[in-house]
Amino acid sequence: MSLQRVLEAELIESPELAMEYDSMDHSEANRSFAADFLAAGGQGDLLDLGTGTAQIPVELCRQGFEGRIMAADLSVSMLEMARLNIEIASVIDRVQLAQADAKDLLFADAYFDCVACNGSLHHFADPLLALQGCLRVLRPGGLLFLRDLLRPDDDQMLQQLVQTYAGSANERQRQMFEDSLRAAFTLDEVRDLVSQLGYDANAVQATSDRHWTWSVRKPG
Repeated sequence: MSLQRVLEAELIESPELAMEYDSMDHSEANRSFAADFLAAGGQGDLLDLGTGTAQIPVELCRQGFEGRIMAADLSVSMLEMARLNIEIASVIDRVQLAQADAKDLLFADAYFDCVACNGSLHHFADPLLALQGCLRVLRPGGLLFLRDLLRPDDDQMLQQLVQTYAGSANERQRQMFEDSLRAAFTLDEVRDLVSQLGYDANAVQATSDRHWTWSVRKPG
């Protein structure tokens, strides 16, 4: 039996925490996410939901993504850091920032060719509204590509993951990673959500020792 889920704060609101998050080494996970998204056929206008400090849009541009990117997050502090990152990467003409609530997206129906979300779903007590919103703003035939953390089975596994992937980080960063693992969903929980949306639950797969991925095309 897996650990009981423990919610963490939905938003990283302080500039200090936004800087701590941005300075953590997400590079390997970000490269993998971007490469897998592109391999799945991601192209056109993209909504990157829960963009945080816009590391995924920057990495996508590095890897040759040619579409426009709407990088959306509810946290002002994260978006301020995101603006700095896209300016440094010289992709400010490719990436537009938007303050948006994933549970109540204000974008029009069928507005985007792709919707991506990396590492944000676990921030929600009930992610179903966010998933429904992603599908609503996605055009028929468009790509939905989601990846997030998996909640470990027990404390020993959790601590092993923290040591492996955040062992060189500072104490606050290690705590942030641990909190995220405790707030994450199990594979069965994600599959149940996907079933509620009317999609094939088995399309959700564990894709690393700490991640699940759901890649699907919206029916045309």
